[in-house]
Amino acid sequence: MSSYIVSGRSQPHHREPPQPARRCDPFAARLLVATALIALAPSIAVAADMPVKAPAAPAPYNWTGCYVGLNGGAGASGSSFTSTVDPAGTHLPTPADAAEVANDGTGSANDSNIIGGGQAGCNWQTGTLVFGLEGDFDYFRNNPQFANNTNVLPSTGDPFVIAQSLKTDYLATVRPRFGVAADRNFAYVTGGTAFTHVNYAESYADALLGGALPGAGLATGEKSLIGWVIGAGWEYGWADHWTFKVEYLFAKFGTTSASGLITDAAGGTNAFQGSADLTIQTLRGGVNFKF
Repeated sequence: MSSYIVSGRSQPHHREPPQPARRCDPFAARLLVATALIALAPSIAVAADMPVKAPAAPAPYNWTGCYVGLNGGAGASGSSFTSTVDPAGTHLPTPADAAEVANDGTGSANDSNIIGGGQAGCNWQTGTLVFGLEGDFDYFRNNPQFANNTNVLPSTGDPFVIAQSLKTDYLATVRPRFGVAADRNFAYVTGGTAFTHVNYAESYADALLGGALPGAGLATGEKSLIGWVIGAGWEYGWADHWTFKVEYLFAKFGTTSASGLITDAAGGTNAFQGSADLTIQTLRGGVNFKF
């Protein structure tokens, strides 16, 4: 124990005992928190009533621009065939025989095949309306064939065969397109001019007089045709520069005809002529790259 001197005498030094730490009054703490919440309540209410800014909506897809692409699908063509035979000829024995050959050489046929090629065009969009112009060229080899081989000549009962065919090489079109866009979806109608090239043939053969004086004839021709085309489609912009489409087209062309002679070994002849019209239908899918 330390000591200190008072009035010449040494006195002992007494330390104050340590004071215990003050404890927080639970009631006072609750009162303080409640007071703070009451004071902040108006600010919290105002903040809750403030509108939350929504994220900006993405810009709608823009169909304006030019494009190139590829397409492929299925196509079908149909033809109505007609025949005429000169009744004043010298091979067929009677005018009734000529009429029978012409009648049995009239009919129709269809054929189908794959189709594929490319297209290019441009679109202009104003609001939800889209106007466009497209040209395409597709490989399309098709060959409707009509044959009648169960016939006999009325005057002699001798059998004969007559057949026709119309083969296409390609299909090309130039068409305006008009439709309505809903963001990345574009539905449209289309129509314009169609082009193709065909090879036509008609053949005849008989076994006149029991095959003693057979006759045969062939008429052929080729022609580039111009017709009209209508259709409809749907296109989807699956990326900023890429679109996918599905399209149906119906094309109609005029008549192709050819003339020939039925001849025999004795020098007998009958002039004959055949003709065929042409319709083409296609269902294609395509992919375009938009600039």
